[in-house]
Amino acid sequence: MNTYIETYKERLHYALNQAVMDKIPELGSALRKAWQMGRCVYLCGNGGSAGNAVHLANDLLYGAGMKSGLGLRVESLSANPAVLTCLGNDLGYDEIYAQQIRVKGQPGDVLIVLSGSGNSPNVVKALEVGNQLGLITSAILGFSGGKCKDLAQIPLHFSVNDMQIAEDLQLIIGHMCMQWLCEVLGDDAQNAQANSGRLSA
Repeated sequence: MNTYIETYKERLHYALNQAVMDKIPELGSALRKAWQMGRCVYLCGNGGSAGNAVHLANDLLYGAGMKSGLGLRVESLSANPAVLTCLGNDLGYDEIYAQQIRVKGQPGDVLIVLSGSGNSPNVVKALEVGNQLGLITSAILGFSGGKCKDLAQIPLHFSVNDMQIAEDLQLIIGHMCMQWLCEVLGDDAQNAQANSGRLSA
């Protein structure tokens, strides 16, 4: 097993040194603006990526707001099995996220798609609808990036041919954004409070 451990470490290290890491601040800035403007953030994915969408929704709701007192308005579109099975049964599995975005999405909201291949029809459709409705769209991707690479306004594509590494990267990027947001949203909240005090004086 030691060989597998070393190989895994090497693959993850290789991924974390790709140039796409320089684009992560774009996603962080979009999330910060969503917080400042009171917009919503939506996440979705399939399988392990769906689990990561639920995980990161928690991090952005609570962890990102630990210093500001209030995190982001965030929802994992993968979290409600009643909604997913209803839409999958009635409209088709490729519509399970797109239909939710049609109902809930507003211009200026943020949609983050998590996908290994970037070709799953349901996340592709989610990005298409998000773009049509004026959302800020992003995707964290592995392998070739697939169709999502071209659809997302902020594509974070890691050229890795390993699903587990691709899923690890989703959480790593999410955690990087969460920790940074925790700091800057705390500063934003303090500045807003100070400005409010000046206006009322």
